[in-house]
Amino acid sequence: MKRTDGRTAKLAEALLPALSIVIFLLLWELVVRWRGIAPIYLPAPTSIALQMWQMIAGGSLEFHLGVTLLRIFAGFFVAAISGIALGLLMGMSRIVSRIADIWIAALYPLPKISLIPLLIIWLGTGESYRIVISAITAFFPIVISTYAGIRQADRGLIKAAEDLGANARQIQFKVVIPAAMPSILSGLQLGMGVTIILIVAAEMIGGSSQSGMGYLLISSGQVMETEKVFASLVVLAVMGAAIMKLQQWVDRRIAPWVAHDNR
Repeated sequence: MKRTDGRTAKLAEALLPALSIVIFLLLWELVVRWRGIAPIYLPAPTSIALQMWQMIAGGSLEFHLGVTLLRIFAGFFVAAISGIALGLLMGMSRIVSRIADIWIAALYPLPKISLIPLLIIWLGTGESYRIVISAITAFFPIVISTYAGIRQADRGLIKAAEDLGANARQIQFKVVIPAAMPSILSGLQLGMGVTIILIVAAEMIGGSSQSGMGYLLISSGQVMETEKVFASLVVLAVMGAAIMKLQQWVDRRIAPWVAHDNR
């Protein structure tokens, strides 16, 4: 009996997020219909769903979403490789740490979106500036988290490895880096979040390439197509959630001990 009750409770807990979404959409639909709110201000969920289906059938949604995803992963890949590499070097070398620390302290608080006009001057309005601005923004949380994870590695484990005869290279790769993985993975998650934000923002600003979810959002808003704006926002929300869940799945495969610690 207790086992059945436990399963029922777990099932109810698993269904709660979906149920809350359904209730929210129903209330939204009822309020819009009941109050007679004009679609230009707040369309009903059914109207948004119909608009989304038309965008999918026409192929525009898939095209813009695919372009945005390519830009997101390109910017994130550059930031991840360079950020982790510098963070590891800073954690392993006092000289590198002292040199890089002043630059990070000066540049990290700078609003990265303010660099867009300068990057457009330097790189033009093509793909380069979008990827560079997102990579720059994601770079800082990744390098800072990586460096912090290396510096916070358990000294007891390092001492035990030394007592067992491990050399410096073995200690770094067998003890320090695995111990720093929770911090590194957290930095990657933060980096992915800001990469998504900056790519969409850069697409909204415009340029020679009229593509991407940000462009779709701003162009729809300019002609007052509110249903298309909401449909684009829904797709962006689902895309962001899917990317984050995919990243968590990859994290569990790369470092299963981190997933165990976070449960």
